[in-house]
Order: sequence, then structure tokens, then C-alpha cells
Amino acid sequence: MSLAVAVEFLTPMPARRIVQLEDVKVRFGAGPTSFLALDRTSLTVHAGDFVAMVGPSGCGKSTILKLVTGLLRPTEGEVFVAGRQVGAERVGVGMAFQNPTMLPWLTIRQNVMLPLKIVEPYRSAFRAEKNGAFRDRAEALLAKVGLSGFGDRRPWELSGGMLQRANLCRALIHEPKLLMLDEPFGALDQFTREELWSILQALWMEARPTVFLVTHDLREAAFLATRILVMSARPGRVVEDRDVGFVRPRTIDTTYEEGFTALTHGLRSSIMAARQSEAKAS
Repeated sequence: MSLAVAVEFLTPMPARRIVQLEDVKVRFGAGPTSFLALDRTSLTVHAGDFVAMVGPSGCGKSTILKLVTGLLRPTEGEVFVAGRQVGAERVGVGMAFQNPTMLPWLTIRQNVMLPLKIVEPYRSAFRAEKNGAFRDRAEALLAKVGLSGFGDRRPWELSGGMLQRANLCRALIHEPKLLMLDEPFGALDQFTREELWSILQALWMEARPTVFLVTHDLREAAFLATRILVMSARPGRVVEDRDVGFVRPRTIDTTYEEGFTALTHGLRSSIMAARQSEAKAS
């Protein structure tokens, strides 16, 4: 990491709220078969936060991602992004999921550049672009994730880990304010997953988007996040909000330190306690 990046990271960021959920409930279905997925959840996230959400399957983690991006409306309560209700103003969002879903008839570079064809203000300039600036931007991102020279390859020529690196590039190519990650490394082996943690950390430290990460991997959450939200079993609620203060850049050696181990054990205990509480209530 360069000195310039290190100084920028250590400089305190202004506490500007970018996401706010106010007493939000989400219910799916109607009548006797309906169920409450998210129950009275309030949450404030500041610009530049890296928020990891952990908890049992079906606890509403992905539901929160959909609320923030406007893909889902709350049954009750309000969702604000950049100070406005979701849908009232466009906010640049990048997304990466467990399945990279690359278009097989396009090259890796072309897949990475897809958001530039769709998202304003880039869409208007894309067809008129003659100087290779967008291509250079894609190549620069590919180089940062270790894919220099692979831009002309097709998706089927790359491994799962390489595709997920390209997926991160596609999510960041249009410089989004919000980056939404739904178990992006869940299908990868441990060593590839850990390598991508370091790559994602470096990308975040450089650009500082606000990140929401859904994961079942407590080590992943503790390695990457500035805050970890622990959610209860359905109906989902935030039962704990922990700050993560480990010095950056974090390394795999960090994950074996006593404080890191204590954090992951504490998170596991919180999740187990929430599950037991819900079981007794039912």
C-alpha cells in the first residue's frame, strides 16, 4: 500500500449517513401463509463503512440488501439512502453475488465493462468514447485483482476464483457509492477465499465505497468489516452491532491473533444465543 493511500485511510472520514432503516418490517405473502421476514429493524450506516451481516439462514440479511437497493419495499417503516427515500434519487450501486454470472459470448473485459453501458453518467458517453478510457479503466481494475492479460479470455477459460475477481471488477467499474456483496466467496475453496479477502480489502481501502457484505463465514466478516451486525433467526432483527478495530491492512496472520479469535467466538455465541431464544419463543 502506498504512503498516499495509507495517509488517506488514517484520516478520519466525516460521519455522513448514507443508509438509514427506520423501524422496518418486511412480510412476504398474504393471509395465513404469510410470514414475517424482517421485524422492526432500525439501522444507520455511514459513508465508507464496511458492514458485514451474519446470522442463521433465512434471518433477513439478503432482504436488507434488497431494501437498500430498492429491489424490495418495506411492509412498514422507511428506508433512506443518501438522505432520500429509496427510489427518490439514483445512487450508484455495485453488486456481486456467489455466482459471477458472466455472459459467455463476451470477453472478460466486455463483461467487466457492462455497467458502463447501463449506468449514467457513463451510458451516455460509452458509445462516443474514442480514446480507450473505459477500456483502460477495465484493464486497470483487472490488473489490481491479478487478472492482467486475461481481458480477452472468455468466461469458460477462467477458474471460479478468477471469475469472482472479474466479478468484483464489474461491481466497481462505475465507481459506485454502495457495494452490495451477497456471499461472493461462498463457493470457493479456503485458500482462494482468503486471497480474495485481501484483494477486496485493498480495493475498499483505495476507493472507500460503503459496503454491505452478507456472509456465513465469521472469519471473513471479522477480516473485512469495520462493523458486524449479528441477526436473529426469522423474523430477522439486529441483535448486536460490533465495531471491528483491527489495524489495516489485515493479513491472514491477523486471523490467528487472540483478539481476532475472541471476536469470532463471541459472534458465534451471539448467533447461537439468538437461535436458542427464538426456538424457546416458538
